[in-house]
Amino acid sequence: MQIIDWIVLTGTLLFIVLYGTWKTKGSKNVQEYIRGGNEAKWWTVGLSVMATQASAITFLSTPGQAFHSGMGFVQFYFGLPIAMVIICMVFIPLYHKLNVYTAYEYLESRFDLKTRSLTAILFLIQRGLAAGITIFAPAIILSAVLGWDLTILNIIIGVLVIIYTVSGGTKAVNVTQKQQMAIIFTGMFIAFFLIISYLPEGVTFSKALDIAGASGKMEILDFSFNLDNRYTFWSGIIGGSFLALSYFGTDQSQVQRYLSGKSVKQSQLGLLFNGLLKVPMQFFILLVGVMVFVFYQFNPSPINFNPAAKEAIQDSQYAQEYTQLEEELTKIQKSKEEFITKYLAEKETDKKSKLNNKSAISSLNETDQKIRNKAKELITKVDPEVETNDKDYVFIHFILNNLPRGLIGLLLAVILCAAMSSTASELNALASTTAVDLYKRNIKEERTEKHYVNASKFFTLAWGVMAILVACFANLFDNLIQLVNIIGSIFYGNVLGIFLLAFFIKFVSSNATFVAALITQVIVIIGWYYDWMPYLWLNLFGCILVMAIAMILQPLLGSTTKVSTE
Repeated sequence: MQIIDWIVLTGTLLFIVLYGTWKTKGSKNVQEYIRGGNEAKWWTVGLSVMATQASAITFLSTPGQAFHSGMGFVQFYFGLPIAMVIICMVFIPLYHKLNVYTAYEYLESRFDLKTRSLTAILFLIQRGLAAGITIFAPAIILSAVLGWDLTILNIIIGVLVIIYTVSGGTKAVNVTQKQQMAIIFTGMFIAFFLIISYLPEGVTFSKALDIAGASGKMEILDFSFNLDNRYTFWSGIIGGSFLALSYFGTDQSQVQRYLSGKSVKQSQLGLLFNGLLKVPMQFFILLVGVMVFVFYQFNPSPINFNPAAKEAIQDSQYAQEYTQLEEELTKIQKSKEEFITKYLAEKETDKKSKLNNKSAISSLNETDQKIRNKAKELITKVDPEVETNDKDYVFIHFILNNLPRGLIGLLLAVILCAAMSSTASELNALASTTAVDLYKRNIKEERTEKHYVNASKFFTLAWGVMAILVACFANLFDNLIQLVNIIGSIFYGNVLGIFLLAFFIKFVSSNATFVAALITQVIVIIGWYYDWMPYLWLNLFGCILVMAIAMILQPLLGSTTKVSTE
């Protein structure tokens, strides 16, 4: 990194923190601090909802996911628009009618305090872990690539977020997320067009897509019912719908975003805006990763993008064997470039020759992957602790080695802004849930508005410190974007099922729901641990399971059911 990159990076981050702190200081009551005074318009709600979900993990991991596996990951988001419509029709009107500060307040009016508290605690566990990972994800990758100290990076990201989130609450989160999304989109579009410009002369965008297609990277839809395949059309539509319903409908980090809307209509428009843009946005980010793949068909790429892997093996007994694999990979890459050039030169009328070249490209890609897998095995032999799954390092490697001065700083700012925006929402929601659902609800004596505002600030600070600690002790797990979704899938289905029982199954009472939720959570964790099904299906499994168990237990544990919320 050059001086100009440091200026761009630090200037961008300081602007976000100072602007958010200055613009939103001085909340006078809980309504202002937790719901932002209900001043947010639909575009603010929509961008805030989008920024909360689009963490640094999205912009680091997703391009790497596409680089290795192609565009199929976009199917994960197919259920999101469906969920947005359902939430707009059912969840938002009910939350506004009850004038709640958190989603879990409703559960006490429908069931009882213990059910409300259990659901809030489930949220705090999974979102508290996710907040730490949101900080840890960019920190570990930047530390590995740039040589920065991991612990210091975790602390810097956490402290920057804590400053303006403690100061301004929900309004600070909403205000800063608009600026952060502007920086993020600007940086990603610049990166995309630069990648296209770096391709060899004559390789247009359409030809780049042709190359990606010949390499199997443009297989977007998979209609198979194979449960071994993690991302299919059906898992996206069904499992993805339940995950999105759970996340956007019952996760306080998202509920708090649209509860800050000026009206029911503004909140609904904001969510529909997110539903319309989210799939195209993820498609675009995956496409960036595919273009990075095409770029490396004409340029040398490392056998493993994680720099720690190279460092671990270069002085080991396997160094020579690793070097031989690198040489083999170089030959394969040169051969691929030759066949790709022939493939592009063939006329559409010469289908047989074009098909033969495509088959050769596919075969070389398989050999390429086998070489990379052998390299991973050698790295693991040297040091099992070194992360060999390098998906999270692909995009950052491209940024640091190919972008011009100044733009490196901007793209690093994109990654850190995304981390800050998601973490701010999470800390804001964790503090609100702790303050409203646990602290305020269980304090018998009346306290002033100022007391609860100060309590919310304290809980924001406390959860911020907790998130930093989780980040400092976390370990990289397969692919970071998957890890966050796995954590969500373990808890979200159960929570969604509790809410659906509350909304639609009126004969089920609090005792049956509470016991069913406890049983379901244990079963889902066991199911995840023993890998009963792809994690996306855990959302549907947990949701159906808690509802079924509650209805079975109702005759045995029945008690008076509250229905005053109708």
